[in-house]
Amino acid sequence: MRTHEDLYQRLEAVFGARVARDVPLAPYTSARVGGPADVLITVHSARELAMVASRLWAWEIPFWVLGGGSNILVADEGVRGVVVLNRARRLAFNQESDPPTVWAESGVNLGSLARRAAAAGLAGLEWAAGIPGTVGGAVVGNAGAHGTEMADVLQMAEILHRTEGKGFRTPDQLDYAYRTSALKAEPGQAVVLSATLRLHHDDPEAVQARLAALNEQRKDTQPPGASVGSMFKNPPGDYAGRLIDAAGLKGTTVGDAEISTVHANFFVNKGEATAQEIWALMYLARTTVAQKFGVWLEPEIQLVGAWPESAVAALYEVQELPPAMPVPRPKEDA
Repeated sequence: MRTHEDLYQRLEAVFGARVARDVPLAPYTSARVGGPADVLITVHSARELAMVASRLWAWEIPFWVLGGGSNILVADEGVRGVVVLNRARRLAFNQESDPPTVWAESGVNLGSLARRAAAAGLAGLEWAAGIPGTVGGAVVGNAGAHGTEMADVLQMAEILHRTEGKGFRTPDQLDYAYRTSALKAEPGQAVVLSATLRLHHDDPEAVQARLAALNEQRKDTQPPGASVGSMFKNPPGDYAGRLIDAAGLKGTTVGDAEISTVHANFFVNKGEATAQEIWALMYLARTTVAQKFGVWLEPEIQLVGAWPESAVAALYEVQELPPAMPVPRPKEDA
């Protein structure tokens, strides 16, 4: 660690080759932006993840778990302290249970898992085939698409809690709501080790056909290339993308960051964008929509790393506004 060499050596002494210093995080994020982690510890199993998390908590060393790198915006200055790169990817299907299930470690890619289930004639995850994140991230954020979310398919999640230890939680115990959970509400206090998801038997060709149709829909409505993912949560009864578009911001650029011309709730990295440029577009979209329509958009993504408190507050705090202009209602879903 650049400013805490003794701490780096302490971590290296315990975790050995798992530990690296000053590791750029951009290659590990879906937006391909972000500065370095002071220390990166890579784990390859749920057991290793539990061991590393327990030791870091015991030493009172703050850490953040990085999975698929979607729905996050890592600061250009990077992440001070420790990042745990989750590569725990074991999984097992149980086709004999009723209903059939799949157990997956938290580092398993959710989209890949959906495709493997479909190939085995197991339905229930087709909605997730285009999601780039991991099972663990999906459990924490209640990820969803096409009208289905993790709360609908999760049977049980294995959690390691900082003070409560290891245990299992049901969807009810995770207090799921739209794109959030009890785990997301207490960052740094727990890690997801694995999850068991409910599936059901179906004709493999039928499952593959549904998966392919949803993938085509996703390709038609979402931009290709590097992006964070859905930038803002949909406000009740409306769509964030429609509001940003109605505010006249579709196609707006800051540096190499762009509000997509395909879907205004996706901000894309056209090549050399910085996290600060994407943040500037977020701020512009949020304040413009608020000024024009009286709606404060709530970020779906998480700001990670050395962001100034003012930058975080600008995207999450609600301020007083003059009376809003009427919003034209959409003819179709935005």
